[in-house]
Amino acid sequence: MAVKKAVPAKKVAVKKAEPSKKAVAPKKEAKKPAPAKAAPAKKAPAKKEDVGFRTYHLVKRSDGKWEVKFAGGQKAIKLFDTQKEALEYSKKMAENQDGKVLVHNSKGANKGRIKKK
Repeated sequence: MAVKKAVPAKKVAVKKAEPSKKAVAPKKEAKKPAPAKAAPAKKAPAKKEDVGFRTYHLVKRSDGKWEVKFAGGQKAIKLFDTQKEALEYSKKMAENQDGKVLVHNSKGANKGRIKKK
């Protein structure tokens, strides 16, 4: 009997899977600092009377009560029967909050306008 020699198996070339290439954004070059220019002069902010202040308005309502409100506010902070009580309260609040009090006229042609004291 003839002995058959073992023939080595042929090596099959197996292609290795290449890692998937993800879309990579090209690297941006670092921005170079702009040449030094003279800084433009900044404009001064518009001056307002009550910047940093709380302004309390003292207004007489149609039902005869006096109300204390913040400037631009819709709701009353507190209601009073007399102007004197309302003025005392609003002065205390303004003093504590570093604010001011504006009293509106309640009668006459200047109704609703601010009294100058």
